[in-house]
Amino acid sequence: MRKKQKKIWYEDKNLWKTVAPVLFNQKRLGDTAEEVDHIIKLSGIRKGAKVLDLCCGIGRHSLELARRGFNVTGVDLTEEYLAKARRKAKAEGLNIQFIRSDMSQFCLLDSFDAAINMFTAFGYFENPADDRRVLSNMYCSLRKGGTLIIDVIGKEIIARIFCQRQWCEENGRTFLQEHKIRQDWSWIDNKWIVLENGRRKEFKFGHRLYSATELTGLLKDCGFRSVKIYGDWADADYDHNAKRLIAVARK
Repeated sequence: MRKKQKKIWYEDKNLWKTVAPVLFNQKRLGDTAEEVDHIIKLSGIRKGAKVLDLCCGIGRHSLELARRGFNVTGVDLTEEYLAKARRKAKAEGLNIQFIRSDMSQFCLLDSFDAAINMFTAFGYFENPADDRRVLSNMYCSLRKGGTLIIDVIGKEIIARIFCQRQWCEENGRTFLQEHKIRQDWSWIDNKWIVLENGRRKEFKFGHRLYSATELTGLLKDCGFRSVKIYGDWADADYDHNAKRLIAVARK
């Protein structure tokens, strides 16, 4: 009898559809333009440059970059998100290439001046070798002198603000969250319970945790010649007050 394959959480279409109101709430959508300001500043790209938005979701950064004259390719695994991004691009007359692909498989040799991976869309794989493959593929996809920007919530930040249980409300839905650290602080398990109109949905997922030192070392092992770490989008130092772990790596 054939062994049943283990379900991979990030391939669950229902998960991404259900949590979209939290992932893309009004505040986060409103932050997009300012985040793109900093992406342009940190990467040094100029109008017309080719940019890869890996794990682009509904395309909020891809769309804003295209509005500013950049040549953008957005890649994501969730077709529903890509369809929404395509509709928005078409409505605005923006020429953006959106591609459905697993981030560990996507690679276009020497094609981009910059690549971005935003909002902790890195570290999804149980095997660390797959994370290394993602970074190696992005390195190969960049042209010489190109820049990769990765935005995650760092291990140090989670240790400072960790809360085992929390909840929020978005668009009439209640989201209950439970978190557990395991594997010697290398992984976080998450359980989300979503309540709406008397119905209950439950999702479990997790991702690998990286410290600034660990992510820097991995990027350099994958070939990047320099890595600078920031603690927020205002270019603050990555210290005890850091809000995000933003890595800027140069090929």
